[in-house]
Formats: sequence, C-alpha cells, structure tokens
Amino acid sequence: MLTHEIKVRVRYAETDKMGYVYYGNYAIYFEVARVETFRHIGFSYKELEDSGVMMPVLEYKSKFIKPAHYDDLLTIRIFIKKLPSVRIVFDYEVYNDNNTLLNISETTLVFVNSLTGKPCMPPEHFLTILKQYFHESD
Repeated sequence: MLTHEIKVRVRYAETDKMGYVYYGNYAIYFEVARVETFRHIGFSYKELEDSGVMMPVLEYKSKFIKPAHYDDLLTIRIFIKKLPSVRIVFDYEVYNDNNTLLNISETTLVFVNSLTGKPCMPPEHFLTILKQYFHESD
C-alpha cells in the first residue's frame, strides 16, 4: 500500500458564508494530493500525459464529518491500497491542526489513451515504480 501526506493551508477564498471550506474545494485538495504523491514516488502527471495517457475521474465519494475553516492547516493523507490496472483508486483522510478527522473520501480514476479515448493500462514504468509499495498479499 502506498501512503503519503501533504499539508494545505485553507485560504479565505475557499470558505463559504458560514466560514466553512466550501465542499467543492475538497476535490481540488485531492487533486493536489494525487499530483504530489506521484511526484513523491518519482513520477509526474505531466510525464503520464506526455506518454499519451490521461486520468479522468470516474467516481468521487466524500463524507464530511466536521468543517474545516479559514487558515486551518489541513493534513491530507492519501492511500493507494491496491495496485492499479485500468482503474486506480485513491482514498483520503483530511485532518485539521488538532488531528481531528474532518473528511473521508475516495476517487476512482481511469487510465485513458489520449488518442483513442479508450481505457488502457497505465505505463509500465509507472507500474514498476508503484510495485515497490505492494506485497504479494496486497
């Protein structure tokens, strides 16, 4: 299983009239977490796209437990629990400065050939990098 975490400071523009982080901004936080996780393991979204593979979101699930507020320093923990095939699933946990769990989410993305628009396997180089985080029992 691959795990990684990033920190995100909530900006004023990301909050709503109630002073809570607007729910739509979580999708942006999760995109940042995915990009930075790939960067952390030595691969990049740009490299993926340059190889002719895109990763559109197929499914997004989110459970809001407690609100995040302006200037909170959020910790986003990201998990890839299963080696991907045509699809890759990311799980997330969002915590505030007090280590209080605020959100649990999941996104499923599909590897798509940018020329044909059809699902495809991820590049072998990407799978080789990811395999080091998984064991036969995973």
